[in-house]
Amino acid sequence: MRLCICLFVLGLLAGLGAFPAQAQLHKAKPAPKPAVEAPPSSEVDRLLRQAQELQARYKESEALATYEEVLGRTPATYEALWQAAVLSVRIGARYTDETRKAAYFAAAHLYANRALVVRPDGAEGHYAEALSLANQATLLSARGRLLAYREMKPHVQAAVAARPTWADAWQLLGRWHYRVDHYNLLERVFSRVLLGGTPSGASTRQALEALGRAHELAPQRIQFAYDLARVHLNQGQRRQAISVLQEAVTMEPVTADELELSRRCRRLLEQQNRHLRRQIARRVKTL
Repeated sequence: MRLCICLFVLGLLAGLGAFPAQAQLHKAKPAPKPAVEAPPSSEVDRLLRQAQELQARYKESEALATYEEVLGRTPATYEALWQAAVLSVRIGARYTDETRKAAYFAAAHLYANRALVVRPDGAEGHYAEALSLANQATLLSARGRLLAYREMKPHVQAAVAARPTWADAWQLLGRWHYRVDHYNLLERVFSRVLLGGTPSGASTRQALEALGRAHELAPQRIQFAYDLARVHLNQGQRRQAISVLQEAVTMEPVTADELELSRRCRRLLEQQNRHLRRQIARRVKTL
């Protein structure tokens, strides 16, 4: 009987890609000594302002190139490092080709690591590291994916603790809670057998709290409203979801990404309204 159970577990792990796992994360290394962040020169200041202006106009590729120009001049510029990491994730996520995605996400991971070397307690560096791990996880096999979620936890928590009014950090924390709390059976078996268990503390309740906090801090961000509404729906909380979706559909999309999210919010709202109308009709018939 024990032999059968062992063979069953080994079969599950093999199906999850554990023997061996492809494109896995590297083992954690001792933290390097912080790099000295030199005061920016007037030219670096000019380039940083230029990059920020490009971001404000949603020219993210040009902004990334400008931050990379800054890093070519002063490699230990914290602002350029964490911004380059976040932009690399955003740009990479738009590609359908996994090779390009992987290249951008790997670059993001390197930029985030360097940001944490420059400023180990920086909220932005921890956020960038957590964001790069979350996106790399989508391309990894089971072991690498679950390791990424485990490694992500202290970084996203540090980002929220250091900047408690930063909506982006709360959104990422909410996503982490929900994803880990909804591991499927194979992921839970894998985590228990090879990783010593699932990351502790994850819960859907805390996911809702974190996503609600993100929406409260930045009510104009349609991404936050969409994430919050979907979790409400997945928990069967239709009224709360409808309330958030009604807010979302009034937001004016600016980018192509926001336009797509606006369309999704409208579809979800229409589906929920149809469901409510059917419920009302059924009740009326019973009167």
